[in-house]
Amino acid sequence: MSITFPPEMPASFDYPDVPVGAIIAGAAARFGDRTAFAHGDDELSYTELYSEACRFANALLAHGVQPGDVVAIHMPNNLAYPVAYYGILLAGATFTPANPLLPPADLAAQLADSGAVAAVTYGRAAQALAAIQDQTGVRLVVGVKTEAQHEFGAFQADQPTNRPEVAIDPRTRLAHLAYTGGTTGRSKGVELPHRNVVVNTLQFSCWGSGSVPELDENGNLRLNQVGSEAEWPGRLGTGVGINLTPWFHAMGTIGGLNSLLLTGGSTTLHDGFDAARYLADAERLRITGIGGAPALFAGLMASPDFHTRDLSSVRSISSGAAPMPHEMIKALRKRFPDATISEGYGLTEVTMGATSAPSFRSATRKPGTVGVPVFDTEIKIVPAEGGEEPLPAGEQGEVCIRGPQVMIGYHNRPEETAAVLADGWLHTGDIGVLDDEGYLSIVDRKKDMLIYKGYNVYPRELEELLMAQPGVVSAAVVGRKRADVGELPVAFVVRSDTTLTETAITDAINENVLPYKRIRELHFVDTIPVSAAGKVLKRELRQQLG
Repeated sequence: MSITFPPEMPASFDYPDVPVGAIIAGAAARFGDRTAFAHGDDELSYTELYSEACRFANALLAHGVQPGDVVAIHMPNNLAYPVAYYGILLAGATFTPANPLLPPADLAAQLADSGAVAAVTYGRAAQALAAIQDQTGVRLVVGVKTEAQHEFGAFQADQPTNRPEVAIDPRTRLAHLAYTGGTTGRSKGVELPHRNVVVNTLQFSCWGSGSVPELDENGNLRLNQVGSEAEWPGRLGTGVGINLTPWFHAMGTIGGLNSLLLTGGSTTLHDGFDAARYLADAERLRITGIGGAPALFAGLMASPDFHTRDLSSVRSISSGAAPMPHEMIKALRKRFPDATISEGYGLTEVTMGATSAPSFRSATRKPGTVGVPVFDTEIKIVPAEGGEEPLPAGEQGEVCIRGPQVMIGYHNRPEETAAVLADGWLHTGDIGVLDDEGYLSIVDRKKDMLIYKGYNVYPRELEELLMAQPGVVSAAVVGRKRADVGELPVAFVVRSDTTLTETAITDAINENVLPYKRIRELHFVDTIPVSAAGKVLKRELRQQLG
């Protein structure tokens, strides 16, 4: 640990050896009738969520799903999602999330690769599942707001609300078989036991709230908030938020489900992003935190309501999934002078996260960094071209992570697992740098790095410069392959000022970078393509180059 916590907070934990079901059971016992999730006119209290999840778990077992079987959730966020998620885990089955927008061929490949025997689907997404079901091992389909083999409510209606008695070894039984984002190619299944999910949930819940883990009288998980209110103003059981982060993404599953319940938060779900509606609800609900990918903040900041709504209740802002531009951080600090603004860093292979800016108020937060390693996590930087020896502070290289949240490996891919895991260290493929106080900055994806005439060019540096230009809303840089030089840096830019010219922007950037880093082409576009989790899809931009 490279920061000093207030004296009441330890720097390391003994993590309780419990399954993920202990999170929802402990939260229901503690927060009871408090609203966990609201969606439109419907709500689920903590008690109701736990009862319904137990019902769903018993229904799965009654329909032949065995402990260790894989069950897919193929849905957008809705109130049935957490019921199904916790029901799957309480039954001892393994949850695999499937993006409801996946093209049929990709959905078939993922479900077949995971070995899923059952799936929970929703609305129009069910049509894609039905079209490819015969290419998979899925034999049981439960539908929400759609025609399916079983209707969600009826499927569990007659089942008991007690927690099923299923033996689960948290260290060996898989809780999640989560698939990588696929921004650079076909997704890989990431094997995450119950212990990984519990540990990573605790790492971030305790980090953000100044708490330590403990078990209640029934052996279920809860937090003891030992940190002072002066340092951690957000008290357990008082958080209010709006969620757009998809639960099929690691940040959604850990941060927007498990951590949320452990800390007693109350969340309103929105169907799609509407800045005016988000800001109106933020004011009405008196939300205490805003969390999401940079794309969310960019959308909010572009709305006139962002500057007029009463957002004084917001005391924390957190960003993940993709790097937040420096100009965006500056603008948020100006708008929310009393809120802690933090970025974190992680990937599916570490369950969700590995680093975060310190959350206590007196801590040092360094804009442009993704903070320091969370509890019981190590970061080292090694040469990008290969090797295990750590580089000194200030030198760029590949980010490697070691900690109890690191995956077992890739599902049925031993060679690819061996390529990224060495002595417990995960090679992330991200290029970063540690400063002399242990704060990590992410420079770029190793796969996104361009090589021009033998020189390494990192798109992130150029993207930061582009975003700092007046009239530029968003930007991304990719490489155009050319035999004589390697790759040429090409920029895609969304502008708010149509008088802004290609020449004006490229001249402004190229005057401030070394010759080999200069932007060689610039294309104005209406939008930069991003995944559902907010990551820029650079492969789509490369395809536009032909």
